[in-house]
Amino acid sequence: MAALTEAEVVDLAASSVRDLNQALHAPRPAESWRVLNPRGAHSVACGLKDEVTVDIAGHVGYYCAGMNQHATVTVHGNAGVGVAENMMSGTVRVRGDASQSAGATAHGGLLVIEGNSAARCGISMKGVDIVVGGNVGHMSAFMGQAGRLVVCGDAGDALGDSLYEARIYVKGTVKSLGADCVEKELRDEHLVELAELLKTAEFDEDPADFRRYGSARQLYHFKVDNSTAY
Repeated sequence: MAALTEAEVVDLAASSVRDLNQALHAPRPAESWRVLNPRGAHSVACGLKDEVTVDIAGHVGYYCAGMNQHATVTVHGNAGVGVAENMMSGTVRVRGDASQSAGATAHGGLLVIEGNSAARCGISMKGVDIVVGGNVGHMSAFMGQAGRLVVCGDAGDALGDSLYEARIYVKGTVKSLGADCVEKELRDEHLVELAELLKTAEFDEDPADFRRYGSARQLYHFKVDNSTAY
């Protein structure tokens, strides 16, 4: 059995975020990292391209784990605006709540928010999977193009506004649906898909308790008859 790799420890009370990110971007970075005293710092662990594990012991500010590729980043606290923004692959997990625009424009990978996520969660998502243990705010999945958003709590106003082909699953109530977003049948293949997502995100939920929402496909191209819906 191989010996466990000891984590590299970076204390942001003594080091800068720039120093941390430069170390994470070294040609052959350590496989495991532990970040202490983030104290709401912005842009922590951004643009990672290696299969490293980063545990952040506390709250972070804007754009934590943005542009992530391959890495596994866990925030043991809350995250500010744009966590995992433009993520390509890998896994980002927030043990607490996330602010606005979580997973914005993300192309792939898995974002797990164990608490609540504020407005515009998954805005313009392009292939990412986002699983939220609590509620999401208004305009979540706005212009969602591809990927899947799973909400184990409630959703705010204008869910899925101007949606393309992203799939949305919500267990709780939806305050209102956005333009061109409709409830759709939850078929067997969706139950299987949802069960896999929940298992991967480590949530013990029954897929049958959820409802599925998607695009009505009426706003793909401009039509004057639909002008009031834009």
